[in-house]
Formats: sequence, structure tokens, C-alpha cells
Amino acid sequence: MNREAYILEVVKWLKKRGFEEIRANVEGYETPIGYALQSDEEKYIPDVTGRLFSENSYFEVVLKTDKVSRTISKLRLLSTLAAAKGGKLFLMTPRGHFNFAKDIALQHQIHAEVIKIV
Repeated sequence: MNREAYILEVVKWLKKRGFEEIRANVEGYETPIGYALQSDEEKYIPDVTGRLFSENSYFEVVLKTDKVSRTISKLRLLSTLAAAKGGKLFLMTPRGHFNFAKDIALQHQIHAEVIKIV
């Protein structure tokens, strides 16, 4: 599966759990708002965002093949945004990538819930 297919699986996961105002960084959905760090000119767009009980949450597909340093910067930013908005960051991982995502979150003190998809 490619990243876009995983993102669509995340959207299905959100819909099953009652999330609203779902935005996804794939064709056919409104693109989530992008954010940039002051120390970094790169813009980070969350894979998926959704609202549940007035909490804005961020959902990021994490794969072993991702560029690790970029992924860590993006996850730190999304974790901070989620906390500021009273929401959560969810790291969505397919089989075989769960421990990778969990290790990144632990090693870099990123407050996130790691969820297996597919």
C-alpha cells in the first residue's frame, strides 16, 4: 500500500469512531491547515485532522521508510498543537511499523497514541 491508501484507511477509522470535520491530505478531501516552525522554513501538513467532542486531533501515518528527522520535527509540532487545542496526536501505523512509531514517540518525548491500522 502507498501512503495515500493508508491515509484513506485512517479516514475510515475516524468515521467509524464518530469524528467530524475530517480533513485529509489526499484527493477528494479538504486539505488540513499546514504549519511551519519558526526555526524551519518547511511547511508541515498533517495527514488527517478531525474533531470529536470539540477536540481537534491530528492523525499522522508513520512508516519506517519516512525521513526520520523530518518526521520527528513534524510529530513534535503536531503534538504541541494538539495539546494547545485540547486534542490528541495519533500515530497511525500499518503492520510492521508499530514499534518504529512507538520508539520515535518514546525517544523524542512526543505525546501521542500509537494505533495499528490495516
